Amino acid sequence: MDLYGEFAWRGLVYDATEGLRDVLAREQVTAYIGFDPTASSLHVGSLLPIMALARLQRFGHAPIVVVGGGTGLIGDPSGKAAERALLTVAQVEANVEALRRQLSRFLDFGSGQTPARLMNNAEWLTRLTALEFMRDVGKYFTVNAMLAKESVKRRLEGHDGISYTEFSYLLLQAYDFLELYDRFGCTLQMGGSDQWGNITAGMDLIRRLRGARAHGLVLPLVTTATGSKFGKTEVGTIWLDRELTRPYEFYQFWLNTDDRDAVKYLKFFSYLSQEHIAELDVATAREPERRHAQRELAQQVTRLVHGEEAVRDAEAAAQTLFSGDISGMSVSQLLQVFPNVPSSTTAFAADGWPIVELLASAGVTPSKGEATRLIRSGGLYVNGRRVVDEKQRLRPEDAIEGQLFVVRKGKRDNLLIRIVRGVSTRDTRG
Repeated sequence: MDLYGEFAWRGLVYDATEGLRDVLAREQVTAYIGFDPTASSLHVGSLLPIMALARLQRFGHAPIVVVGGGTGLIGDPSGKAAERALLTVAQVEANVEALRRQLSRFLDFGSGQTPARLMNNAEWLTRLTALEFMRDVGKYFTVNAMLAKESVKRRLEGHDGISYTEFSYLLLQAYDFLELYDRFGCTLQMGGSDQWGNITAGMDLIRRLRGARAHGLVLPLVTTATGSKFGKTEVGTIWLDRELTRPYEFYQFWLNTDDRDAVKYLKFFSYLSQEHIAELDVATAREPERRHAQRELAQQVTRLVHGEEAVRDAEAAAQTLFSGDISGMSVSQLLQVFPNVPSSTTAFAADGWPIVELLASAGVTPSKGEATRLIRSGGLYVNGRRVVDEKQRLRPEDAIEGQLFVVRKGKRDNLLIRIVRGVSTRDTRG
């Protein structure tokens, strides 16, 4: 199967320029996608374009990642209802370096025949003067054509309109395409479907100034079957940085994929073959409770982003939680499993703590009386074990690694109590 055919069966072609399939089959193409450095980490919403570049490289073409250190100082209006807050140069530079490290897990930046390149468009955009830009780029675009772009029209229909700064973004992205064409012979730009207007503007600029033909391919915007925004959960965005989204959380995000989305996401976010995905589709329909497709999806994507060890740790933690006995888990594993639950601290006490007093002071229950009633009803667990005696005393050696109690109230409400040397304080998270 050729690259375009690979993209097509995976559902990755939302729109493309005429003749692109023949070009990809006939020539070694250099292609680029731009990423906005507005944060220190990419998120799962960025995975589709990342995977598109990785697939392109696997088929023998040359990928370029453009991190918008220059355009990031402006802000892309595409898909946005309001203008973004502008970042400082220092913020953008720090984010660019962080994204470089993340992208190296997917792309080969080595010295092969088609090594990936990472470019920061600040390199050329910050050298442009306003007069040069208006003379050499602006003269080739009519205001009428720019107003007709979907991203601009949407903002003009709103209450706040669009600033001249963001209105100019389309011209800057078009100039990026021209610069990459001149430097590396780049003739293909890819991106989300909301980027079509920006991409065609660059193609037009290359045609006008260089008399050459360039191409565009846009990917579908990822949605969920329930209509919610992909990559957003109750606890927020799912990041690729393990410090922002722990690997266990990351694994669980994919494992909890809706049945209606699982096969689609396997096509989008894995390298599994058409035959393997078809088998998983059949198995999931036959035994939906086994979640065959979701489990494979969670394994594949977690392995890509965080490595094999993260997959093993996530699955081991899930199995331990399912069994209900968490006493064998380490503190670091538990903090991954419960990254957003409320937590509190209690001062170290060599002789321990009466459990009802600890529950009340930690905020598990509003009072000692309520703690007593909770224990008598059988609804309290500490480190996975039911507490049956309201007169029980917890001691430091009962804590996991002498540092942590995991308290569960009922079926789902968890709270962490950390033992520290000092005055007891309370700190809630999540």
